[in-house]
Amino acid sequence: MATFLPRLVFPILDSLPRSYFLGHHRAGLNKMKTMLSSIDLIIECRDYRVPLSSRNPLFEENLAGRQRLIVYTKQDLGSEGREADKLREATIRDFHAPTPILFSSHKTPRSIRTILSFARSHALSTNTLTGSRMMIVGMPNVGKSSLLNALRQLGVHKGKAAQTGDQPGVTRKIGTTVKIIDATDAEQGVYLVDTPGVFVPYVPNAEAMLKLALCGSVKDTIISPTTMADYLLFQLSLQSPGLYGEWSPPTNDVMVLLAGVAQKTGRLQKGGVPDFDASALWLIQRWRTGHLGRFMLDRVTDESLERDHLEIGNLSGSLSQARRLGKEERRQRSKARHVEAG
Repeated sequence: MATFLPRLVFPILDSLPRSYFLGHHRAGLNKMKTMLSSIDLIIECRDYRVPLSSRNPLFEENLAGRQRLIVYTKQDLGSEGREADKLREATIRDFHAPTPILFSSHKTPRSIRTILSFARSHALSTNTLTGSRMMIVGMPNVGKSSLLNALRQLGVHKGKAAQTGDQPGVTRKIGTTVKIIDATDAEQGVYLVDTPGVFVPYVPNAEAMLKLALCGSVKDTIISPTTMADYLLFQLSLQSPGLYGEWSPPTNDVMVLLAGVAQKTGRLQKGGVPDFDASALWLIQRWRTGHLGRFMLDRVTDESLERDHLEIGNLSGSLSQARRLGKEERRQRSKARHVEAG
């Protein structure tokens, strides 16, 4: 039997969308800027599974002038707690110094307490009479609202204040101020403002767009489910083909895997034909919830962090540039469709 060799490079489609910068993203960002004068701390959330790809330079450009805490959310979905995971976290922390970095899961009280402790210490240093106000920002579906709810539950023992969901866009407007730490005689209260996710204006790296889609930062209708499943298969095979061994032997053919998923889960159309899209979405959701391995999609090294910093830095992140690039992308896709039709 031949030895299985996983793909080392994923073939990227030229037609892959490179942006998901929507109208309510722009409106939300503009509103955040008007509120800066009353904000003491920006808590920027990034997805632990894509620590490089989920960085949005718009926040650095438009919300400058306030101290920033970066929280890498969903740690429980991207780490097994192994030594290699800890080394990657140390690399990220060292690269961003002196900006404070925390790694968190909203399901882990210990990590939530660490964020509350940071917020409490920061509030003590501001010394305002009306309480400290902080703003939580991030790309779509990185877990901002889930983190806010966890901070509120553990901090003041109250229920959910923000809606959450599997798809991006649940929070579309700036939310009301939510208390996460009660005021006492010794310290002031701490309040947190939830905000809508804001996508990066343009993704210069097509593979990064696939990673963000796989993590749920764009709606599942933007990129073909089978394309996302194929990229997931690429990543799973690099980790361990055994992760999908329940449905298929080691393979680089996504249709083989999806046919196996369809047969085993009953996702079949009339005549027993596999429903490939439904099988792909089911498989993707299994990974998103931590049932197909817990690992990063981004490769984290000193070199990759520096390369990403330069790449994003060269892309100014301005709104005008977002409009130009988005318009050019739509023009190219329309031109491609006309060529195919002709």
